[in-house]
Parts: sequence; structure tokens; C-alpha cells
Amino acid sequence: MRFRASALALMACPLAGCSVTEPVAGGSRAAEWRPLPLIDSGKVDPRWVHVGWGQLSVDDGSLRTDNDPRGLGVLVYREEKLGDCQIRVVFKTRDARSNSGIFVRIADGILEQAGHPGASFDRSGGGISEASGRSMMESSEREEGTWFAVHRGYEVQIMDAGDGFHRTGAIYSLAASSGAPERQPGEWRTMVITLEGKRISVEVDGRPVTSFDPGSPDIPPRREWYEPKREPERPGAGYIGLQTHDPGEVVWFREVSVRPLAK
Repeated sequence: MRFRASALALMACPLAGCSVTEPVAGGSRAAEWRPLPLIDSGKVDPRWVHVGWGQLSVDDGSLRTDNDPRGLGVLVYREEKLGDCQIRVVFKTRDARSNSGIFVRIADGILEQAGHPGASFDRSGGGISEASGRSMMESSEREEGTWFAVHRGYEVQIMDAGDGFHRTGAIYSLAASSGAPERQPGEWRTMVITLEGKRISVEVDGRPVTSFDPGSPDIPPRREWYEPKREPERPGAGYIGLQTHDPGEVVWFREVSVRPLAK
């Protein structure tokens, strides 16, 4: 999640297995991945619910972000909360500025935000109006709609064009990504997110890029209203979600799978 310069100027569990196993140290095998259902009868599987603006749509066997100029959204898997586990996400982007993210550790209360998107941006003048920018900032502070996920969860960023704290693999504005392996837009990529205790680590295309400890004294202060609040403690087991962002910033998701941590 990262807003364009025009916007900034205005304010600014135990898991079952399924199919794939991988070798681990010592010659043993890791637990199997369990894919979460994405599509049912040509539509987004009803076990997901959208909060906020925009939507995800079915596109050639994957889910594609259909973003709304009125603001952010998040598609939440409502069937279960995930504790310590690994999450594998296979995705591709339209270009380097394509912006999305995977939310993890979202607290109870996110499902009640469905149907209540909060404030909306007014872009009728070509950019975000000053009044709607202020309204959105207030909506963020009240943690309405998608802002609940922002402030009561963590976003693992997807966007190659950002700086270290805002590029693919980063825990948005909290922990920097060292830089993911280069891929051309349109190529499928694989992100593995490991949730262990309060810690989060991220690999992209097999390379470790981020390690985040919410108890670290090195977490940078919150600098912008749209960045996550630092104070709320995220739950040990929470919901996951896929983000929609600004119009034209298209991301596809082909797989979201989970598995328990190796013992």
C-alpha cells in the first residue's frame, strides 16, 4: 500500500495438508501445502468476503485486483484464523508500480467491516480533492473498512517500485525488504510468509528478504496517516487478506496456500 504523490500532497493453527511437499534439513519432509479455495463456479469463492472499496475478479483461473478510485479494499478469508504457519502466495503484476499486499494477523472485528467501507476519495477533478483527503484520514484514524486491517494487522507489500520499507516483501512501513529477485512484469512469482510467534519472515522466489520482530527497538516511527499504527498488538492467530489499491495497479493471484511449521 502506497499512495501516489498527488494523494500525499493533500495530507499525505494446525493445518491439513494437500498436495506439495518439500525437503527440509536432515532429510525429512516438510508438511504439505493446503491451497485455500479461490474460485468457485467461475466466481470468487464465497469463503472470501470483500471489505472496503474495489473487488477481486476471476481472470483465466486466477484472481485479479479490480481497484476502485474511491479507496482501498481487502478480500478476507473468513473461514479461519491462522496462527503459526507458512503462507505461500503465487502472484504476478502488470508493471513495477502495480500495488497490492497480503494482510496477515488481522484481528477479530474485520468481518464486521464488510458493507461499511468508510470514507471515499473524490477524484472528479483529476486528483484527490482536499476535502475527501481529510475525510479519508479521519476514517483511517477511526479504523473503518479496510483501515481496520491496516491498523489491526500487518501488510506484506507487493510493489517493486517502492523504497525498502514499501517494496515487495516489506512489512509495510515497519520492516524493510532487502530486495526481491528481479522478475519481469507478467511473470509469476512466489512469496512465502512465515508466522512464528510474533515474528514474521518473508521469502520471495526462494530468497529471504524480510525479518520482522514487533518487539524490536528499531521499528521506525509512524510518519504518515496511511501507515499502520504501531501500538495495537496484533493477535497470535488472525485473518489473512488480499489488498486492492489504486486504479490501474493490477495484480493477479493464482495460489494462496498454507501449511504448519516444521517441528
